[in-house]
Amino acid sequence: MRNPLQLVLDFLSTSSEPAPTPTNRPGRALAKQPTGDLTEVGLALSHPRANRETVLEGARVAYFFQRVRRRSIGFVVGPDGLEVRAPKWVTLKEVELGLQERGEWVLRKWAEIQERQKNIRQIEWREGASFDYLGAPVCLHLSPDIGRSELHEGQTLRLALPLNAEASQIRDAVQAWLMKEARTLFENRLNYFAPLMGVQWRKLSLSNAGSRWGSARIDGAIRLNWRLIHLKPQAIDYVAVHELAHLKEMNHSPAFWKVVADILPDHAERRRELQKENLANWT
Repeated sequence: MRNPLQLVLDFLSTSSEPAPTPTNRPGRALAKQPTGDLTEVGLALSHPRANRETVLEGARVAYFFQRVRRRSIGFVVGPDGLEVRAPKWVTLKEVELGLQERGEWVLRKWAEIQERQKNIRQIEWREGASFDYLGAPVCLHLSPDIGRSELHEGQTLRLALPLNAEASQIRDAVQAWLMKEARTLFENRLNYFAPLMGVQWRKLSLSNAGSRWGSARIDGAIRLNWRLIHLKPQAIDYVAVHELAHLKEMNHSPAFWKVVADILPDHAERRRELQKENLANWT
């Protein structure tokens, strides 16, 4: 059995830097405490679904903790904050000890994410606005005379909205169109790669996660972030193959990467390019 303190980053967190190796320095185990000494420490970051708290390097951190089927504890530092996933057999004391060992890393990654988010491009949802679709810019055009939204010549998305539509209506209409396109394309790519890999997926869900591009379960259920539709087809194929490979190997072992490499020999390059993308940049 692997050491439970062998903490690993989940697939495609916003950081491409490996988490540091834990030392033997004793850690502090702090259960969630809404009152008491934790209130005397400044809140450094808080996940919107936070269900536990701790103090890392003197800063209070509220994080989302989840029990999952995996062999080790996993950290993800994303735009929403810190997520920690652990197998059922790992004690909370061991989880908290691991957090203390990774405290400086967690806070540094969060600071880097905050800095990147300062430069996020904000879309002004109006006539003539643009966004990326399959890696290329698409311009918005309000077309009240058409029955449904449609892409024209691959460059203009004609929205079936009145000329005086509000920004929120335009944003929601664009997102609905993107999600519809995403489901169709993702199913197509999964159906293309699955027979080549000798696997069978059973269910596709569109994810709205703030820090993960995809995930897979042993029962054949796959989740892909709908925002992938903004990226180039090469990136979408990489995530599809990555998740299908998990249906053979539910880990990131050499055997897993061989499954991926058999289909995408350039998977390492595709992964590096994908890791440069920030989920928060997209609608």
